[in-house]
Amino acid sequence: MSRAQLALRVSDLEASITFYSKLFGSGPAKRRDGYAHFALTEPPLKLVLIEGEPGQETRLDHLGVEVDSTDLVTAATTRLKDAGLATFEETDTSCCYALQDKVWVHGPGKEPWEVYVVKADAGTLGTSAGPSAGIGSDACCARKTADAEPVTGCARGS
Repeated sequence: MSRAQLALRVSDLEASITFYSKLFGSGPAKRRDGYAHFALTEPPLKLVLIEGEPGQETRLDHLGVEVDSTDLVTAATTRLKDAGLATFEETDTSCCYALQDKVWVHGPGKEPWEVYVVKADAGTLGTSAGPSAGIGSDACCARKTADAEPVTGCARGS
């Protein structure tokens, strides 16, 4: 089953969890320090809440399409490249408390999109993109495509 993903950076994680639990009629599928996600079947949506800075308004962090297999990520990568889009691929990366394979692209408004598969649970929010990406060391999912701005997501402070 494929489903769309919407990741929001929120200043009050607990209040957001309470609100979205009421909105969707169910609690989060996963909760960790500074992180929660809801895995809905109707509509097919994964809503990710990432704790941001206190007092900041909620903002879009990134968008995604979760797929069932690495083969589907590979097929999406080929399709996106064939369409002339700049891509950045990651294999066995830890992001959002999950081991994932993924490909990143940017929309025309520089909005980051990922097509990804969750391969296993992970004990950490994410791994560092390192100083070569020009971002903080606590970032996860912060990557560059060949001709796009860095993608930020999946970690507080990114």
